[in-house]
Parts: sequence; C-alpha cells; structure tokens
Amino acid sequence: MKKWSILLLIGAMMLALLAGCGAQNGGETAPPEKDTPTTDEQPAPEVESGAYADGIYFAQEDQFSEKSGWKYMVLLTVQDGKISEANWTGAHKNGGPDKKESSKSGQYGMKAGGAQSEWHEQAELMEKVLIEKQDPKAIAVKEDGKTDAVSGVSITVKEFTSLAEKALAAGPTQPGPFKDGAYHAEGKEFDAKSGWKGTMDLTVVNGTIVAANWDAVHKDGGDTKKKQSAEGKYGMKAGGAQSEWHEQAAVMEQALLDKQDPKAIALKEDGTADAISGVSIHVGEFVQLAEEALANAK
Repeated sequence: MKKWSILLLIGAMMLALLAGCGAQNGGETAPPEKDTPTTDEQPAPEVESGAYADGIYFAQEDQFSEKSGWKYMVLLTVQDGKISEANWTGAHKNGGPDKKESSKSGQYGMKAGGAQSEWHEQAELMEKVLIEKQDPKAIAVKEDGKTDAVSGVSITVKEFTSLAEKALAAGPTQPGPFKDGAYHAEGKEFDAKSGWKGTMDLTVVNGTIVAANWDAVHKDGGDTKKKQSAEGKYGMKAGGAQSEWHEQAAVMEQALLDKQDPKAIALKEDGTADAISGVSIHVGEFVQLAEEALANAK
C-alpha cells in the first residue's frame, strides 16, 4: 500500500508540473483581433457643386402683377465659375425708375408702413445670401413665398429664387444695347384739335426695355388719357372701334418689349400699323416718342 501511495503522489506531482508548463506557454491561443480603422485617415473631400459658365444671366417675369403693377427680374454675374454679383429688382407697368431705385429714393417706401427695413435693403440681403450659397435652390422658401432662413427679410422672395433658377438654367445672355435707367419723352405741344399731348416712359434693365408706358396729358389737366379710357370716360368702342384706347396702347407697349426697337414697328403712311393685330389707332406718335426716349439711352 505504501508503494502505491508513493506512485500516486509522484503521478499527481507530474500532472501539476505539466499544468504549470502549459500556463507559462499562455494556455489556449486567443483569437486574432479584427482590423480597426486608423485615426489618421482624412475624410473624403466634399464634391463641389457644378460651376457656372462665366457671363451675364438675366430673367424676368412674363407679366406685370395686376395687383401691384410690378414685374420682377434678376440679373446675375458669374466670374470664375461662381456667382459674383446679383441684382434683384422690378419694373412698374407705368415705366420710370426700377423698384430698387424707387425704394432708395423713398418713392417706394415700406418702413413708413411698419416694415422693419426698405425693400431695397431686404433685396440686398437676399442677393448676399445667393452669392454665399451659390444655388437659389438652397434658399428655403415657405408656401407663402417668404423665408425664415434669412434674418431681416420679411418680403416675399419666391420671385427672386424662381427667377435666379430660370436665369441660371437659360445660360449666359448678351445684354441689350441700351443703358440701364428710366427714360421719358413727350410731345412738344398739345394737339390743336384734341387737346392731348403724348408721353412715353421706359425702363431699361440689363440693356433691355422691360417696361413701356404710352399715355397722354390734356391741356385742361385732369386724368391722363389711359386712365380716362380705362374708366370709360374716353370711349372708343361706342364709336365703333374694336377696343378701347388703353387696350390698344397696351398692345403697342408689348410689341415694343418684344421687338426691343421702335424702328422695327412698321408704319403705313397714315400712321397706323397693320403688322400688329388688334391695333387700329394711329401709332406714329408712339414710335416717335419711343425713339426720342431711347436716344438718351445710347
């Protein structure tokens, strides 16, 4: 028995020795660690938005607002592929200075009506934001046409963003031949028979005629010919004409906006224009006054 006890003790000691050696060798092999990303890797650079072709971009609304009488337009300058200048303004159906100039002069005042700033000041804020963002679509516009994204702007801005998009989509354009500004001409004297004297007021933006107002004043004063016609005080249809004087005047004004040159309006010897549908009145005065007004725009 004593012999067997000694053998068991020796066996136990050998097992303990083998276990100790295994522990010194690290036991079971640990699974390899997964690859981890290195911290010195730089994020991929953002893709720059598409550059625009250098040049002048211009877009305007098709019609004057029946409510306000204004028609908006946007003029953009692109240099080195980026929008470098932006001009948002408007033209009134009665001609004269554009909306930005009217705002600066106080002719179109908003602060007197409770606005936080004048129209031209808010327009300039929008222009600045467009130059910063380089994309009109990046300017958030609410359903009512206004924006909360630009501090200090409470006016409707959907016309600005929409026209900027339209201008950029159309590509660079060549400015018109005239100097920007407001131009006026009127007859030298009152007509001896009718007592009327014709007037012409034009607005030019981007060298383009964007508004034309043909009217007349009477030697006895009172409302203009266009206003009297619109109110039925100067009636022509009652005498057999196809339309009233102010309606035919509007057709002539649009013809000038389309042709951009009064000399392109063909006249007959009697001063009428067969080439313009819906106009039966004498329009020689219209062409002459438009030419005189534009003489100062060259």
